[in-house]
Amino acid sequence: MRILVAGGAGYIGSHTIVELYTKGHTVVCVDNLYNAKLSAIKNVEKIVKKQIPFYKVDCCDKKKLETVFKKEKFDAVIMFQGYKAVGESVKIPIKYYRNNLDSALTIIELMDKYNVHNIMFSSSATVYGKNAKSPIKETDDALRLNDITNPYGETKAMIEKILMDKAAADSKFKAVILRYFNPVGAHESALIGEDPNGIPNNLMPYIAKVATGKLPYLNVYGNDYKTKDGTGVRDYIHVVDLAKGHVAALKCYKSKKQNLFVYNLGTGNGTSVLDLVKAYEKANKLKVKYKIVGRRAGDVDKLYCKPTKANKELGWMAKLDIESMCESSYNFENKK
Repeated sequence: MRILVAGGAGYIGSHTIVELYTKGHTVVCVDNLYNAKLSAIKNVEKIVKKQIPFYKVDCCDKKKLETVFKKEKFDAVIMFQGYKAVGESVKIPIKYYRNNLDSALTIIELMDKYNVHNIMFSSSATVYGKNAKSPIKETDDALRLNDITNPYGETKAMIEKILMDKAAADSKFKAVILRYFNPVGAHESALIGEDPNGIPNNLMPYIAKVATGKLPYLNVYGNDYKTKDGTGVRDYIHVVDLAKGHVAALKCYKSKKQNLFVYNLGTGNGTSVLDLVKAYEKANKLKVKYKIVGRRAGDVDKLYCKPTKANKELGWMAKLDIESMCESSYNFENKK
């Protein structure tokens, strides 16, 4: 397949492009580089030994994005574009609603205009909300906006609903929704990994910067959650496993029975913040300094999934362990 990857210079997008090429697919990448670097695409090209068509385009800019649709032909679109920090979304919600919803709607409208019928959306476990009981399965209550604790999660839920409504109205339109659970780690080459601009919002790259002396200590946001050590519990999945999940999900487009698919992509195991710190120290034989600070707005106690549906229907399973995640993260941060 020839696939438009929106937000492909980002963390998950870049790793997914590698796995797509590994399986014989080709890619066109668009990214405005708001929270990504062009060097990521250059490094992907080194890994796959192919030149990747790249357009620096904001997916909210319909005129510029249409020039890409006019010039290129696609069999499918994968949507990674969008702002993604839970805490930041609470502080600047309108920016999140504008960017995330506008970019998704623009892409879907252009797909309609240029007869592209297959879409894959990178959603989030946040759509399950504060009352979800882990391990969470896809049939558990989701998209209940009163239960979602932050605007980031609400934008994900809204886009899911848009895709569901579109699929219900258009039998040609096939949508795959992948709900992520905390991707971490880096490619084995250490050429690509999580490399946010500024101080990281996500835990693993923050730990990596502390471990390599680029930041003085890690802020642990809250130690009074209802968990074994008081810190938040999440389902951490190696980004390479996650990328392979996207490739496995491409098989959905061959289905003649349905045109909407929803899957959890995670390990099914919960790991606390302090568990991850200890695993990082053990894997890399070092110490990570941290301080306990106040809770971060929008966070919940526990969030981990039941990935059985993806295991059975896609033939996909997360294979890399926490130690691999920690080692690859450190190797990438050290090599930058």
